[in-house]
Amino acid sequence: MDGSIRIGRIFDIPILIHYTFLLVIPLFAWIIGSQVLLTVEMLDGLFGIRIDTTHLSAGFMPYILGVVVSIGLFVGVLVHELAHSLVARKKGIGINSITLMIFGGIAIMEEGTPDPEAELPMALVGPIASLIFGIVCCAFVYIIPQVITSQPMAGLLIFIAGYLGILNIILCFFNLIPAFPMDGGRVLRAWLAKRMPLHKATKIAADVGKGFAIIFGIIGLVTFSPFLILIALFIYIGAGMESAAVKYSHLLQDVTVGSMMSSPVTTVPQNMPVNQIVSMMYASKHLGYPVVERDTLVGIITLADLNRTSSIDRDAMQVRDIMTRDVITLPPEAPVIDALRIMSSNDIGRIPVVQDGKILGIVTRTDILKVTELRQI
Repeated sequence: MDGSIRIGRIFDIPILIHYTFLLVIPLFAWIIGSQVLLTVEMLDGLFGIRIDTTHLSAGFMPYILGVVVSIGLFVGVLVHELAHSLVARKKGIGINSITLMIFGGIAIMEEGTPDPEAELPMALVGPIASLIFGIVCCAFVYIIPQVITSQPMAGLLIFIAGYLGILNIILCFFNLIPAFPMDGGRVLRAWLAKRMPLHKATKIAADVGKGFAIIFGIIGLVTFSPFLILIALFIYIGAGMESAAVKYSHLLQDVTVGSMMSSPVTTVPQNMPVNQIVSMMYASKHLGYPVVERDTLVGIITLADLNRTSSIDRDAMQVRDIMTRDVITLPPEAPVIDALRIMSSNDIGRIPVVQDGKILGIVTRTDILKVTELRQI
């Protein structure tokens, strides 16, 4: 994911931190630190145990505690995502990475058509892990006074353990709300998919998720809660995107790139002047051309390649000077849905179709959208 830095590996899974994670820690620290005494009253009532506040409200300690609790919360999120990932791996799904970000965490898995039999345990194990993590933290609330003799120090540790315990238990039940694409929404889809086609189950789950998103958004506006509004947007957009992805997978499941590619293909030689390519793009409205040498594909030149060069320098340049040489290609028997995934993950608009080193055609994002529209008729 762009804007992320790698901090290590757990169970051979790369762990990354998105820049939004670094932004939200100070925000959470301020929110938690400014409400320390109110939180102490809440924890006193919930656990029935007196918390010594001698150190809790001294100097910058409330905000230091805020940072510690914030980091602890994201440790809980990491445990949540690791649980998802380990069950997914056991079900044969590859895990590319786990990224911690402003809304929590996300496990990046290998794309494929969701399997309800695998999705149900994968979705449930995350909230269960959060619940167990929260219960363990709550247990420490009662263990700490027995092993720490200093009441002020015990008060600090009880505050951290109690706060993290409550937050993770809340995280568990919040994630079980059937608001797709949250865990509860995925549980709903897996349950529905056992009774109807996957794309219909996804649409219903996505519509339910959008309904919850609208409710969250209204509550956020009424209570002036920007964070709740952001969560509402995240759920609404995520539900729509996943529903569209599954819909495309269903409509294109038996279509190959060879059956819908554009052929014959207009190709260009390596020694063609760049300015001539610009003229061709204006005339044909095509924004990319395969580059061939002796009938063999050697590169591709696109509008993106042109934009990386100065208009002044183009007069003296040839195609070979700016073309992309590492071209992603597909054989004609490849599924169209694979082409769409490759285009999305690599941010490209076209893929040459090649067999035995010879270019047979080209498939573009526009071609795929046209076929999708026709398949809906």
